[in-house]
Amino acid sequence: MSTATTATTATATTDSIRLRLTPALEYVLRIADTCLIHAQRLGEWCGHGPIIEEDIALTNMALDLIGQARALLTHAGRLEGQGFDEDQLAFLRDERDFRNLTLVEQPMRRSSAHSPGRDFADTVLRNFLLSTWMKALWQGLLGSSDAELAAIAAKALKEARYHQEHAAGWVLRLGDGTEESARRLRAALDLAWPYTAEMFATDAVDEQAQASGLGPTRASLHARWQAEVASCFDEAGLAQPAATPFVSTGTGGVHSEHMGFIVAEMQSLQRSHPGGRW
Repeated sequence: MSTATTATTATATTDSIRLRLTPALEYVLRIADTCLIHAQRLGEWCGHGPIIEEDIALTNMALDLIGQARALLTHAGRLEGQGFDEDQLAFLRDERDFRNLTLVEQPMRRSSAHSPGRDFADTVLRNFLLSTWMKALWQGLLGSSDAELAAIAAKALKEARYHQEHAAGWVLRLGDGTEESARRLRAALDLAWPYTAEMFATDAVDEQAQASGLGPTRASLHARWQAEVASCFDEAGLAQPAATPFVSTGTGGVHSEHMGFIVAEMQSLQRSHPGGRW
């Protein structure tokens, strides 16, 4: 997805686009936006990785997620019917129109000396939780009644498996490493865990998707996700936190305080130079 839009279906503008949401469109946007915003956060590590190999790995995973987001947003544009392409859906929607999991909005890299946590342990722990969830979701979408969505899932599943394997390796290394690495991993888990409930918060959009054969409900992913997370945590010596009543609401368009900053940075070039080319 380039910051210079190549859309020919609408006049270049800085005005926000307005979508005609249907349950199917919203279901696809939830996946697309989660991939897109997660990629933006992982991309912040480019040039800042703890080792050069990891710098490249995180950037490559961000590119995988961008590719998934592009395919899904292109498909979402077709479902919506007004001729919007993936660039317009990424760069010309307002914050409240994004439907990503709140977890992917949270900072992954320390922005100042006073930021709690938010270091490499936060990134790999969160990437493990998310890639395990994405793997289960892509597996559930292989049998989608939407042939295009099923095809996207088939390709993305291979990438999610690698993302999970990579992140799990680091969870084990940090959890079974030094006292300091284990402490940082526990702190990362404490920060991320409250946001995991949203991964399994089924609502009317999910129920409609299941009824139509479009895709699984979020609740149906929990057992598989829980089993794989518990296995990795046991090996890493990491205790799973207790469930909390808090459920974040990013998939409903109500985001954390971090989301506006991500959207502003991501969209700034397109908003300043609509339709720019180079």
